[in-house]
Amino acid sequence: MLKLEVKNLAKRFGPRKVFAEISFSLETGQSLSVTGPNGSGKTTLIKTILGLAAPSRGEIALFRDEKKLEFDAYYKEAFLIAPYMNLYDTLTGRENLLFLSRLGGLAATDEAMEAALERVGLAGRGKDLVGGYSSGMKQRLKFAAALIKKPAAVFLDEPTSNLDEAGKGIVFSLIREWKKTALVVIATNEKEEATLAERSLELGR
Repeated sequence: MLKLEVKNLAKRFGPRKVFAEISFSLETGQSLSVTGPNGSGKTTLIKTILGLAAPSRGEIALFRDEKKLEFDAYYKEAFLIAPYMNLYDTLTGRENLLFLSRLGGLAATDEAMEAALERVGLAGRGKDLVGGYSSGMKQRLKFAAALIKKPAAVFLDEPTSNLDEAGKGIVFSLIREWKKTALVVIATNEKEEATLAERSLELGR
């Protein structure tokens, strides 16, 4: 069982308050949508929880079976899918997947990569350079990377960004599956995405 605890979290950029007094806990099998207008701090909150931005105040902790995880172990449990998640245009789709899996402490097999590519609608495109992918294909490749890692904590920032209806269907199906085996946080302004989560947190109120 994985548990995320966020207590009295606050973030400021100089004199500007982004958010304050954010507290919640989330366990395996639970999901949370983070909503709010543009500029309300949704992306900043996700980055802060993942250690990509420092909080101005508050505490963030991830526990595995009630044991608090250090940052390296925390990172291995989690996976972020977001528009600002970098892929490498000069590498193929498969090379990107292999690189991302190694960052997470794995070494993706050929079978795992092919299965993930097929699941996200990219069968037969793994040997193509990512620089030749459309924006929607790049977004799908990020989900393929998550499928290979099988994270226990999934963080999604605008998960259907750049996707057509078929791509959205794939993503919604994956999120529903992850909700059964992981804790899931979705930052979004899209109502259809937000309703995938059982709980909600609105910023900028």
